[in-house]
Amino acid sequence: MDQFEVKALFGGDVSWYTPTNVTLWMALTVVAASALMIYGARGRALVPSRAQSAAEMTYGFIYNMVKDVAGHDAVRFFPHVFTLFMFVLFANLLGLIPFAFTTTSHIAVTAVLAFTVFLSVTALGFILNGTKFLGLFWVSSAPLALRPVLALIELISYFARPISHSIRLAGAMMAGHAVAKVFAGFAGALGAAFFVPVLAVTALYALELLVAVIQAYVFTILTCVYLKDALHPSH
Repeated sequence: MDQFEVKALFGGDVSWYTPTNVTLWMALTVVAASALMIYGARGRALVPSRAQSAAEMTYGFIYNMVKDVAGHDAVRFFPHVFTLFMFVLFANLLGLIPFAFTTTSHIAVTAVLAFTVFLSVTALGFILNGTKFLGLFWVSSAPLALRPVLALIELISYFARPISHSIRLAGAMMAGHAVAKVFAGFAGALGAAFFVPVLAVTALYALELLVAVIQAYVFTILTCVYLKDALHPSH
């Protein structure tokens, strides 16, 4: 589909160094997320503006998520988690603009995010706990005969994390946009009854707005769960 096609901004073939529509919309995502936080925090009024309220609510929501899910000692990693949430959220929301490009619908983008989380959390687990981090895979509460089998299952599950983490986000964003395009295509084919698919697309857009927020939340809370495992690896 055209809306998922990577294109060079200035024509020509796409190479690793070529500025593309993906590059453009990722840059716009960073600008939009930064603008909200900078504009919202600049006044610090006693009676907050809408921008300040949005910035403070988002900040507080993610801060409490990190503290509640990963523990109080995970708060030092809050900037990383918050940055990740804001990037995914704004990438999802900007993708809802007509003729925009949804960067999080591409597995290459979500895979980089997911593997960054996976590698950093794994490294953190070994740095903070040493070989005790391997206790994450050893279920000491299980019967002794089952522990090796469960350890293998836990190990496979652990290495599958970045795959499921990335595919979940990319699949959800791609599916919604694909369905919206299908319904929009019906509008021209139905003639006088064009309002039926138009209403369907409108309702679908409302649903996609909800999905955009939920997927950013899910991606972030899973990051917090993985961070908790790195900080407290024992079963």
